[in-house]
Amino acid sequence: MVSPAPSTPAPSTPVTPLRVLICDEMNPGNLTHAGFEIDYEGNMDRAETLRRLPDYDALITRSRTRVDRELIDAAGPRLKVIGRGGVGVDNIDLEYASRRGLLVLNAPESNNVSAAELAVMHLMAAARGLTRSDRKTRAGEWDRKFLGLELTDKTLGIVGLGRIGSIVADRAQGLHMKVVAYDPYVPESKFERLGVERAASLDDLLERVDALTVHTPLTDETRGMIGAAQLARLKQDAIVVNAARGGIVEEQALVDALHSGKLFAAGVDVFVDEPPAPEHIFLGAPNLGITAHLGANTREAQERVGAEIVSRVLDALRGDVSKGAVNAPALDAKTMEQLGGYLDLGEKLGRILTQLLPGGHEVEVTFRGEFPADPAPVVTAVLVGYLSGSTDETPNMINARALARERGVTLSVREEEDSPDYQTEVIVRVLTRSGEKERVRQVGGTVFGKSPRLTRLRHYRVELEPEGYILIASNQDKPGAVAKLSNLLGTWGINIAGMALGRAEKGGQALFTLTLDDNLTPEQLQAIRDLDVIESAYLVKV
Repeated sequence: MVSPAPSTPAPSTPVTPLRVLICDEMNPGNLTHAGFEIDYEGNMDRAETLRRLPDYDALITRSRTRVDRELIDAAGPRLKVIGRGGVGVDNIDLEYASRRGLLVLNAPESNNVSAAELAVMHLMAAARGLTRSDRKTRAGEWDRKFLGLELTDKTLGIVGLGRIGSIVADRAQGLHMKVVAYDPYVPESKFERLGVERAASLDDLLERVDALTVHTPLTDETRGMIGAAQLARLKQDAIVVNAARGGIVEEQALVDALHSGKLFAAGVDVFVDEPPAPEHIFLGAPNLGITAHLGANTREAQERVGAEIVSRVLDALRGDVSKGAVNAPALDAKTMEQLGGYLDLGEKLGRILTQLLPGGHEVEVTFRGEFPADPAPVVTAVLVGYLSGSTDETPNMINARALARERGVTLSVREEEDSPDYQTEVIVRVLTRSGEKERVRQVGGTVFGKSPRLTRLRHYRVELEPEGYILIASNQDKPGAVAKLSNLLGTWGINIAGMALGRAEKGGQALFTLTLDDNLTPEQLQAIRDLDVIESAYLVKV
């Protein structure tokens, strides 16, 4: 018997590697990765980039290359990911990239240590009069009479205990400083882990510290948050450092405090407008150390940022988009058609809650009724709203869950078949703990057609459109409260665009909400709280 000849195996189809183009100068680290072909072409000219980009799955840039509509259109359908080495993405048309379904990534954490060390450098230089002595010595004046300050046993106040603020706290503790921080968005567990005392309010922080440094994102809430009134609350001869974002510390207020002698010294790495004009007020201010936005500019940070953005782009091409996502490419058309109004509602409910109860430990989302599609994306939208303005990264539909985990926020979801008052209702509950004390806030809403409606504040039923500025006030259910408040708003020329009333029981505590055309100043909000018919009042911006 003759054995059959062995069969010849069918030739395997070669796997086409995913291709990545790096078109700007950086230190990208190892470029050999299985399944990928990475071409490093630093300082590639635009014409060559336009010509070659259609052959790549991902593009990595720094700030030199403009990733605009022309470049995105030239890339064609193969391009999936755009990576930006560093923090900013000003050179990328985010809106158009998102519309085209392109994921945009950056690597902001790579600069954290360098940025934190620069802030500490400014703190130490201000304490010892480094810039003052340098200037005088170069001018031929040998001034040994200047007395600096020791930082040991002094109290450092940190506004913003995110990644960079946490590193500054660690370095300051190494200098044997006591550290107190104000960050309403960070849970108590992080303060305990870092050994940092929590300030009850910004004013509480300012009145207790010998030196102040800010490390928050620049938002509507933080722009100008350290102004003349806040600087006046500091101790005499305090030190102020801003190595975060220009405008968090008001520039004119800082210069005035230096000229008056209120501050011992200050250090800044950032300006509102960069580079500054030759006549900028900082350039002639006394006892002010200045650097040219150098927070990320160390050899080590630049090496990390290149390797990190390459790693994140490769992870994204493999399907892991949990790190560094700056935008959120649109959901498919069917999902948007079915859930678009609910996604908008979820984000607005989250935004309201982060203003009513920031720094939550637990977020619970309850879906009542039968939704037109799986409502899971609405949970992510709630987190996008709740984390907005409180993290070093901008939350979006891609990174929100990862950012929540990083903040120590636990997430739970419940589904109930019936909705007693509406066809569908989304209820979001946030809980925060401080020692044995717990605080809870709850809001709810529904969608009429495509339009979100607020239906629940705490245990009160309301119904209003969540837009603009919403004043939430509680009072005893007696006549006259709304009239008194309306009259007061009228004296300020503030128009009421909408109103909703709710109460737990007749004659008991009641709640009413007013949608206002304009914002309220802190003084106006306090005047409302001082009315004899008002028990509490809060203003939220949606």
